[in-house]
Amino acid sequence: MHEILFWVIIGIIILDFLFEKYLDYLNTTKWSDTLPDELKGIYDEEKYKKQQAYQRENHRFGILTSCFSFAITLSMFLFFGFALVDGWAWSFTENAILAALIFFGILMFASDIINTPFSVYDTFKIEEKYGFNKTTPKTFVLDKLKGWLIGAVIGGGLLALLIFIYQKTQNIFWIYAWIVISAFSIFMAMFYSNLIVPLFNKQTPLEDGELRTAINNFSEKVGFKLDNIFVINGSKRSTKANAYFTGLGKKQRIVLYDTLINDLEIDELVAVLAHEIGHNKKKHVVQGLLIGLVQTGIVLFIFSLLINNPHLSQALGVEKPNFHIGLVAFGILYSPVSFILGIFMNMLSRKNEYQADRFAAENYNPKSLASALKKLSVTNLSNLTPHKKYVFFHYSHPTLLQRLEHLKSFEK
Repeated sequence: MHEILFWVIIGIIILDFLFEKYLDYLNTTKWSDTLPDELKGIYDEEKYKKQQAYQRENHRFGILTSCFSFAITLSMFLFFGFALVDGWAWSFTENAILAALIFFGILMFASDIINTPFSVYDTFKIEEKYGFNKTTPKTFVLDKLKGWLIGAVIGGGLLALLIFIYQKTQNIFWIYAWIVISAFSIFMAMFYSNLIVPLFNKQTPLEDGELRTAINNFSEKVGFKLDNIFVINGSKRSTKANAYFTGLGKKQRIVLYDTLINDLEIDELVAVLAHEIGHNKKKHVVQGLLIGLVQTGIVLFIFSLLINNPHLSQALGVEKPNFHIGLVAFGILYSPVSFILGIFMNMLSRKNEYQADRFAAENYNPKSLASALKKLSVTNLSNLTPHKKYVFFHYSHPTLLQRLEHLKSFEK
């Protein structure tokens, strides 16, 4: 049985890689050296050529990095690398919790070190070449160190707690684990911007002035209490612009990148904020959180049924079942289910984006939102003509052209 599972795991890894490469190829069929008619008025000839060059370079680099990652992952299974690391972990301790922490610590640290050269090239070569990068070597290194620390404290702490719960509860492990993860997810949804973001970026309240007045006027108009409007120094790392809504209840806040404020006019900024408020008014944030919690419960239940299955561990070359090896094997076996669920989540997300656009259009100005979306797409050199199959499987947002067509129906 474990041999069958082994080849099923290998098959899943290979099929996933080949399918992703197929989708990437489909996107290349949409490349063009001349500006398509549907993009005239959004891109000019010079900007479009730059976007196509950026897309091609990212595609070539993506093939290199994905092939390397695929080779490493496949080798870890074919040559029982996970069994080797498992042996190292148990050689240091007989405690299951410490062994799991050492096991995943080795894997995560090694993976990050191996992939760092690719990250350096992407940040300081490609992003620099196209005028996006503002990250200094010091910031890059500090981000790495902070990421390791957060991963060790939060990730390691949560993993240790889950294994402890499993040791104490066994068959009903998934219920207690679900409660813990749900509480953690809700806590992070509320306080992520207060606790984690400041470790990487500075957030300051939006100063009084024309922009804040315009935002406050709109939020009062639609009956949305908004006391927390922050500006984040996104320009510390990149010229790309963004905005997002975060938090729950009294902890909700809207965060604007300083680059966004620099790139857009006031009416365009308010339109973007109206879109974000639309997500909240339509309960999309709560909806996403609840769906995530339900999915987590289902995953934990299935995992609890398989965690002690010796065939799972033996498929990875480990004779005696343990929590961390079972987690690795289960993660691969569950990935096709996760892939299918991801498709439906993307469909729901695209539907929600249309609803948020509609809210902004009906309550503010569709033309201002359309103008903002165009500017952001050009500034970020976004791919405006992705293949429809790639969009179906991977896009959480409709394409720009789809959103613009949708907004036209609200123009008076």
